Amino acid sequence: MSSVTEHTCCSDCQEFVSDDGDKCLQSNKERAKFISHTKGPHIFFDKLFHRRDTPNSNVLSSYEEATLESIRNWETTKGKRAVLCGVAYNKQKYKLKGTNYDVINMRELLGSQCCFPSSSIHILAEMDSHPHPTKRNIQEALRWLVKDNQAGDSLVFYFSGHGLRKPDFFEDELDGFNEIICPVDFRTAGMITDNDINDTIVRPLKNGVKLHAIIDSCHSGTILDLQDVYSTKKKLWLDNSSPSGVYKGTSGGHAISISACEDNQLAADTSAFSDCGKQMEGAMTYTFKKALMEKPRMSYAGLLASMHKDILTAKEKGFSLRGLFHRERLQEPVLSSSKVFDVNEPFVL
Repeated sequence: MSSVTEHTCCSDCQEFVSDDGDKCLQSNKERAKFISHTKGPHIFFDKLFHRRDTPNSNVLSSYEEATLESIRNWETTKGKRAVLCGVAYNKQKYKLKGTNYDVINMRELLGSQCCFPSSSIHILAEMDSHPHPTKRNIQEALRWLVKDNQAGDSLVFYFSGHGLRKPDFFEDELDGFNEIICPVDFRTAGMITDNDINDTIVRPLKNGVKLHAIIDSCHSGTILDLQDVYSTKKKLWLDNSSPSGVYKGTSGGHAISISACEDNQLAADTSAFSDCGKQMEGAMTYTFKKALMEKPRMSYAGLLASMHKDILTAKEKGFSLRGLFHRERLQEPVLSSSKVFDVNEPFVL
């Protein structure tokens, strides 16, 4: 997610950096030159994402161990359950101001409109009353989400935070890039890739189980690596299968993702939709919630159309959607799925 208006190669945490400090590489030529000065992909990415591992990075404090254990002990309820992650990156220069507000809004939506029991909704956020969205905590929460899943379960994973892309060297992606989300500690613990997310919450889905991922971050179009992507322009499903032939499907269940934007686009954290003009929130999260509050059980196609219309209307009214319009391209919500289905079906969580 972006909160900066114009950048050609970086926005907030989207920085190409060198060992001697932050450095934005302004062209493909510079990026290529940068890569040529390294001795392998692992070294390149350490520099690219400015990761500074410490000798004891795998050693957890007693508090961190206790937090992980508490997540493992969350009750695995049958039926509906959700993991909501909001990453604000407090005290960091790429801080986002609307993510805590986003997860609170999503919790209210799931409870009031979708009949999720409050005990089955778990939040990871930089708020005192919740576990923080570290890499380990997010991974453990995702494992809890699909643990012992069974027919009839409706699962939700929501993420609001920064997203990035990195080159794929294994012919796993059609566009040559892996999409990733950034935990609060991504600079030391690393990021979570689309492959990681697919392995953790898509592959284990059993027959009769449905998962919805709602991802409000930059470059999030195919963040679950699902094999079918819906084109709103052509009004048909496009094949997004891995060129390598690696299976990215479920174990019989159905995974659906609604993302803030296409893989090559930025997503906005904005105050444009706020009544007071000051409250920051994700443009995708706001338009998503607004659509479902106004018309419960609208179709998937109708949901995408409503979200697009609200963002377009905001632009036409001259609102300052910071970071939303990168090279004059609108933020386009993306629907992807582990299998083709009728987009005129009602959207039900």
